[in-house]
Amino acid sequence: MRAFLCAHDLRGRRVAVGLSGGVDSVVLLHLLRVLAPESGIRLSAIHVHHGLSPNADAWSRFCRALCRRWKIPLAVRRVRVTRDGAGLEAAARAARYRCYRTLRAEVIALGHQLDDQAETVLMNLLRGAGLAGASGMRATAPFHEKLVVRPLLEVSREAIARHANDNRLEWIEDESNRDESLTRNYLRQRVGPLLGARYPRWRENLSRAARHFAQADADANRMLRAYLKERGLRAPSETKLAEMLRQITQAKRDRNVRIAHDGAELRMYRDKVVLNRAEKPVTFDPVRWDGNARVPLPQLGGEMRFRKVRGAGLDAAKMKEGVTIRIRSGGERLRLDSRRPRRTLKNLFQEAGVAPWERERLPLLYCGSDLVWVPGFGVDVRFRAPPGAPGIVPSWRKRRPPGL
Repeated sequence: MRAFLCAHDLRGRRVAVGLSGGVDSVVLLHLLRVLAPESGIRLSAIHVHHGLSPNADAWSRFCRALCRRWKIPLAVRRVRVTRDGAGLEAAARAARYRCYRTLRAEVIALGHQLDDQAETVLMNLLRGAGLAGASGMRATAPFHEKLVVRPLLEVSREAIARHANDNRLEWIEDESNRDESLTRNYLRQRVGPLLGARYPRWRENLSRAARHFAQADADANRMLRAYLKERGLRAPSETKLAEMLRQITQAKRDRNVRIAHDGAELRMYRDKVVLNRAEKPVTFDPVRWDGNARVPLPQLGGEMRFRKVRGAGLDAAKMKEGVTIRIRSGGERLRLDSRRPRRTLKNLFQEAGVAPWERERLPLLYCGSDLVWVPGFGVDVRFRAPPGAPGIVPSWRKRRPPGL
């Protein structure tokens, strides 16, 4: 604890301990009380009365008596826990943190310890969490205009209990800790002992892994901030940045991630992050080619160009029926090899790694009802110009949005 306080200078700051009455928070309060004079902190405590247990009133009385005996100011807050679709644990935690926001203290000290950290990381990994979830709890973390600290995060439950017994401390036992219907309790009472039998240091190893994940998450934060800044976009809030990273890191390979920010959209396809200006859904009426070398298509963000050649491109003789520019409607097929059957555009796009949102804005050339050309793939074999015959080579020039 002394090393933690030296590493995180809290001198002169008001520190409030989240006091549940359990052994972890009692030991935390005891240690900070002992070290408060030399560390220069102004110590207080807060107890949140959730009203979820028939013993909740007794727990509040215990905390009041303890703080009165130790001469530590205590605030007791009664809350109403509403689930709102969340689990009971999550709802109670949200209620506590709402109380913490109202305190005058600049620092909130919580009694989470090594076992809590290992259980949190394990639960998050089993739920398929990304970097942020796998990072577990942070020893220090900003909380609105305050700072949350967890000085015991590297200390085992056994060491904390030993300190409590050696110093003849008293604490309360929450009967809900025996309820194995709660995931954390199930892991603690059933899974933890099994892991400990085979991997004695599983808790320390998961805690160390969490630090590695946290470092990677911090790097990812910096990279994403720099990526957005380089493209002229405002920096997102911490919450928005975390949500961006969550969606990016947890996205399945073919999931169409779409995150709006500062007039742009952050999208992802096949592990690649792309930033585009936010665009409305395409509404495009077919355009008949009138023979001009250029055909602007502002709805699609670019222009078509046509170049006359010989022995390449579209067979000019077959284009006399007229060429129409359209966009996808679904089910289109193209035959690029005379030795193979026609392929759906969907399959061709997937094989080539063309992102779904790009497919929606590609101009397609039709001769009558036949699809004859697709950007990036070329001409259907039935409509290719024979050697030496007049041909037309189309090309699609996409306009690059400014600032991206």
